[in-house]
Amino acid sequence: MDRKAGPYSDFASVDDDPLTDPIMDEEAKKVEIELARQMQKHNMKVEHEDDVGESRRLRNKRESTDSGGGDGFQSLSFGPSGHVISSPYELSHYPIEILETKNALQKQISSRLSEASSVPSNKTTISTSRSLIPGINTDRASSSLGHQPLIFENNSNISCSAALAGGLQNRRLSLQTYTKQGKLESIREQQAVGTSGAVSPEERIMLSQCSNSIGLSPTSPGRLSATSAFAFAMGHDKLDDIDRELCLPQHVEMHSFRDAIDVNYQRMGLTGEELSGVPLDDLRSAARQLVEALRLRSEYMELVGGAFPSTTRNFLIGKYPSNLPKCRRKNTETSASMSYNPPEPPEDHWGLDQPLPIYEQIFDLERHRGTVAVLDKSTGEIFEPLKKFYITREKYLKDFNWLNRICNEGPLKTFCYRRLTFLQTHFQLHVLLNEQLESAEQRSVPHRDFYNIRKVDTHIHAASSMNHKHLLRFIKKRMRTDADEVVQLKNGRPITMREVFEKMGVSPYDLSVDMLDVHADRNTFHRFDKFNAKYNPVGQNDLREIFIKTDNYVNGKYFAQVLKEVFIDVEENKYQNMEPRLSIYGREKDEWDKLANWAITHDVWSQNVRWMIQIPRLYDVYRSKNLLPNFDAFLSNIFTPLFEVTNDPNSHPELHRFLQHVSGLDSVDDESKHEHVPFTKDCPEPEDYASDENPSYSYYLFYMYMNLASLNAFRQLRGLNTFALRPHCGEAGHVNHLSVTYLTSESIAHGLLLRKVPVLQYLFYLAQIGIAMSPLSNNHLFLTYHRNPMPDFLMKGLNVSLSTDDPLQFHITKEALMEEYSIAAQVWKLSSSDMCELARNSVLQSGFEDRIKLYWLGPNYREEGVLGNDVARTNVPDIRVSFRHESHVNELCNLFKALSF
Repeated sequence: MDRKAGPYSDFASVDDDPLTDPIMDEEAKKVEIELARQMQKHNMKVEHEDDVGESRRLRNKRESTDSGGGDGFQSLSFGPSGHVISSPYELSHYPIEILETKNALQKQISSRLSEASSVPSNKTTISTSRSLIPGINTDRASSSLGHQPLIFENNSNISCSAALAGGLQNRRLSLQTYTKQGKLESIREQQAVGTSGAVSPEERIMLSQCSNSIGLSPTSPGRLSATSAFAFAMGHDKLDDIDRELCLPQHVEMHSFRDAIDVNYQRMGLTGEELSGVPLDDLRSAARQLVEALRLRSEYMELVGGAFPSTTRNFLIGKYPSNLPKCRRKNTETSASMSYNPPEPPEDHWGLDQPLPIYEQIFDLERHRGTVAVLDKSTGEIFEPLKKFYITREKYLKDFNWLNRICNEGPLKTFCYRRLTFLQTHFQLHVLLNEQLESAEQRSVPHRDFYNIRKVDTHIHAASSMNHKHLLRFIKKRMRTDADEVVQLKNGRPITMREVFEKMGVSPYDLSVDMLDVHADRNTFHRFDKFNAKYNPVGQNDLREIFIKTDNYVNGKYFAQVLKEVFIDVEENKYQNMEPRLSIYGREKDEWDKLANWAITHDVWSQNVRWMIQIPRLYDVYRSKNLLPNFDAFLSNIFTPLFEVTNDPNSHPELHRFLQHVSGLDSVDDESKHEHVPFTKDCPEPEDYASDENPSYSYYLFYMYMNLASLNAFRQLRGLNTFALRPHCGEAGHVNHLSVTYLTSESIAHGLLLRKVPVLQYLFYLAQIGIAMSPLSNNHLFLTYHRNPMPDFLMKGLNVSLSTDDPLQFHITKEALMEEYSIAAQVWKLSSSDMCELARNSVLQSGFEDRIKLYWLGPNYREEGVLGNDVARTNVPDIRVSFRHESHVNELCNLFKALSF
């Protein structure tokens, strides 16, 4: 309905009748009579247009009065948008926290109004007797903003009426005051000079001070009423201008963060979002716990040298939110001047022609409480710069138990669930409003599309990196060319490849993918034992030993050949990259040297590949066979060679060169196994752990983290590359595995169980922890495809990427990673922006060097938000990146502002 003027409500008298006051002159009386006339005129119009709403409010007033409600204005019940609640069966829409603090807020308003009314005795506030305004319905309390309710205080000394707060700043208004002589000084001054135009700065300041004195937000009903009082204090020559402008839309000042001023799209802002729809006590408690959890994550990542978002860190150190960057613009000049492709690697990629580094200071190494202590020879104590990187198990257990405890607290779970639901809904609204803009931005980028942006398979096992057809062709080819080559030694007798197949009763011609039987089927669902058996071609461990092992009679020659064929396929695509996992079992101390020798001897290398080292949690198997005396021997076989080569590269020259191409460590095995020995303060130290039972997941991960933290600090001191801890986690088993990796790991693989733990899911979002998800793998093992949480994680803004896990078992085509993307896009209807965002996330999560990522993502990729995105390289629209960053910053703002409530 087009209202030309807002309705006015009468003034509550605070003094005697001003028309009988001797200090009021005739001019003041004329102004008030004209005021009453305008009010009566508009009120009759609104009554005619909104008769139904009026009847409802009058009925509500009568009901409240009959029930002892007292004054009609106070007895009305309003929702937050001004909707009058006229039925006892209609519920109020006030948030919980507003209901809880209503009384406190009213006391605060009354107190501030009392302070504001304590003015010198030579000035009084304008008052009008209700009885002198005939025809005015004193029971009406509505405004032009959808019948916004007004708040009246019986003991207030300031009279309020309906007006538009935001519009006052754009109108020609003047604050008028009555002196004891009753002179309208400001009106006379304006009439004398005939001024017109915008509000003066002084008038704006006066309006602002008055509004702020009440202590309410710009959109609260109380503030609307306060600013309305000044509208009525204007001269009668201004009333017509005010009436014409009251129909303007409400101006709401938004305080949400904006990423870059030159990225424009339809943004959605919420007022009062920091309240979050939960009781204030729960909100404060949730904010404290979440911020403390973020501090723990930051502390643990700092020790191990892991990635942590700079934005979140700035909030933790107090730089944000008070100093959030404003008016940022993208710098595209640097990006445009840099090539899109990294320089070609040197021919001597292993550095065989380069001399090994020689260090002046060599340290003593000593095993201590499950790790390697780097000792200064002169003092016999841990080298001073490395001391702070040795974390005790007591501190870890304290932090781990605290994190598990808060994950089970009901109010915090409710808060995190609400925020995650909001993030998902917020994204859906963003797509609804801006999907076409994102597509248009992608179309405006020449040459670039999903097929020619960089993407990394961050979770793939080397032993199953080829599909079953590829492995079948390779085995047949080797049978034709190397049938008489010795491939095994059993009981001292050499065995050729031909004899191996004759023993199985299979000829090369008879082999087929069905006979190979390495592809997962419905029988592997929740049967990890049957899945592991799929690694044996034709059900024979001999073929696995010959073709997909690095340490065998032929020194892993065939495994190296098939991997190099896989690498050639990856290089032909150019834009696909991978991080295959090789195994170190921890049975013997020379495993690292054998692996490095295998890689360098057979030149298993590609510029599109970086290695990951996986450590199976199989201590109980080795201990049952008396291969290890205790758990400390297991840890020593894994980490002591790494400390030795860091201390003196000449002690393991091949290992030193191989480690330059290793990006991180992984921990693998069946997470669903029952843990018989939980990790508590009573659990024995590694050197005392000689039980045949396997330690818990937490026990494994803590000692891997503990060793890696000191190792990375040592390698950084030497100027060498460091390693990230990126284990399998959350695929099955107990949810506290996710608590372990939240503290210790830079990123994880799978993360399915996050859907059951809203607290950790929200923390993974706030800390932007990488999650490499493999829906096709999960579909065959633990979770059907349509139940996979990957699309929900993506909508909420978690740092997720797609990976293949085991193409040998789960994929059919030659390009397994593209198959993963293709199926996800078809089933979940992912857009091009979604696909490109997943690809960009995979590069950020990967262990490729910064000097490589600069070319793939842009020279400013370390910057968070739009400034770090180069759409010409990533094909991710700036609109999408800006939305993600602004949402992340606003969530952090809400948390840290809640700390001050």
